[in-house]
Formats: sequence, structure tokens, C-alpha cells
Amino acid sequence: MKIDLTGKTALVTGSTAGIGLAIAKGLAGTGAEVVVNGRSQAKVDAAIAAIGKAIPGAKVKGVAADVSTADGCKALVAALPDVDILINNAGIFEPKGFFDIPDEDWTRFFDVNVLSAIRLIRAYLPGMTEKGWGRAIQIASDSALVTPAEMIHYGVSKTALRAVTPGLAKEADGTGGTVNSLLA
Repeated sequence: MKIDLTGKTALVTGSTAGIGLAIAKGLAGTGAEVVVNGRSQAKVDAAIAAIGKAIPGAKVKGVAADVSTADGCKALVAALPDVDILINNAGIFEPKGFFDIPDEDWTRFFDVNVLSAIRLIRAYLPGMTEKGWGRAIQIASDSALVTPAEMIHYGVSKTALRAVTPGLAKEADGTGGTVNSLLA
């Protein structure tokens, strides 16, 4: 199947490595202008170079911003006020026993894995629905369904990310914008 996203701008958070980088490469291969996001400019620049090497002629740019914070999301939106496709991929995980997880870890996981997506959907979905086309996709995890004993905080955060999606999908229903989550 040939997917043509020429003329569309796609933002992939957490796209300097791993799944996010693979998604960014895939979108670049469809003709979309891809915006790479990560916390450091050096990593963003390296990802842009990697995509350019893998997909000659790709339209790629980057914005270094820490989306785990409200200020980081505001900076990203200020640098990139409009997108057609939002891939909320930024996320963290770590194995840790339940009784060893302090409140700070719970808050950090929620900030990175849930609030970053909520903030960016809140910023970008209205523009998508006004244009009559847009996609907001959350990269969740099978840990949202089968929470690992050694990563309960991760599983809970991915469950929350997955849970916000149906309500937002109903919010966008009939507008040409869609909101979905994928289990990675």
C-alpha cells in the first residue's frame, strides 16, 4: 500500500531514537514533512541526519523541547504552532518494585507518559478539527492491559494514556480529525 502524506506536517515526540525515530522515518517515507522532537538539540540534529540518510530528499526539521513539562510543551507549540499529524511517543519506563516507587517517580511517569500527550492534543487538536483533517495518535503499551509487576507505575501511566483516547475521539467525531492509541 502506498500512503501519500505530501503536504502534511507530522510531529513525533520522543523521536530521536527507538520507536519514535522509526515512526519519523516511516512518515518521512510517505512524503510528510516530519518534525523530530527530543530534549537536546544534539540528539535532534543526529536524528534529522539519520532520517535524511535513510530517506534521501526527506523534509525533516526538529524542535528540541522537553515535553514532560508544561513549559517544554509551550515552547514546542510556539516553535511549531500547527501540525496535521501528532504522534505522542515520548515516554519513559524502568523496572522497580512497587514498594520502592516513591511519589516523585509516580509524578514523573505521569508527567512524561500522560500529561505531555494531553497538553499537545489540547494545543493541536482544535486546529486539526478546524481544517477538517488531522490525526492524534498516542503510543501506549500492552502494559496498559497487562501491567507488569516490576513496572506498575509504567503500566498505570500507559493505562491513563490509553483511557484518555476514547473521550478525545468522541470530541473529534465528525470533524475530520481522529484520535487513536496504539499498543506498542
